[in-house]
Amino acid sequence: MNTLLINAHPDFNHEGHFSLRLQAAFQNKFKQFFPDDELTIFNLYDNEVPTISQNELLAAWDDNNANVATISTELMSVFKAHHRIVIVTPVHNFNIPSRLKDYIDNLMIARETFKYVDTPDLNGKVSRGLMLDDYRLLVLMASGSIYTEDNLYKQIDYVPQYLQTIFQEMMGFHDFQIVRAEGTAIQTPQHVMTTALSDLNQKFDTFYR
Repeated sequence: MNTLLINAHPDFNHEGHFSLRLQAAFQNKFKQFFPDDELTIFNLYDNEVPTISQNELLAAWDDNNANVATISTELMSVFKAHHRIVIVTPVHNFNIPSRLKDYIDNLMIARETFKYVDTPDLNGKVSRGLMLDDYRLLVLMASGSIYTEDNLYKQIDYVPQYLQTIFQEMMGFHDFQIVRAEGTAIQTPQHVMTTALSDLNQKFDTFYR
């Protein structure tokens, strides 16, 4: 199964980060279940990703910005070629890292991953996703706080809300799942990883079902 793993951690070479521990566990399972397949790994902070600015993404199709257009087109091509997408990310200031937002901006292109419609649906939505061929997203996320308990942090659990909306609701992905290594600042590493790896084992199977 063609799988693209997108590493959104700025310190992507530091294997001690909890999100990267989840990545390592995923890679081991992938190798175990798909020994003949190659996992495509893309480190966002080790590659050039055009940004929305006056001179970059907004002018990507200008003749004077051919290099930006080439990069953006390649990002889209690689993304579409993989029907299983894994995003590895920490929670930074209650949100996704900025480079991940830049990457998503290169994917949210009308007539590529979604299209506008003439008549809004019953929910007022004026677009329809085009990624309908059984595309699936698995998010491997680490956070210092716990966002799944009934407390303040549950109200600001923005990362999964945003990613699910973009990929499933807007692009049309068939499935969205998340594995959390949460409470890394307040729980023992063993407890965090034991819980997260148990969840990964379950969701890995459904991700490739």
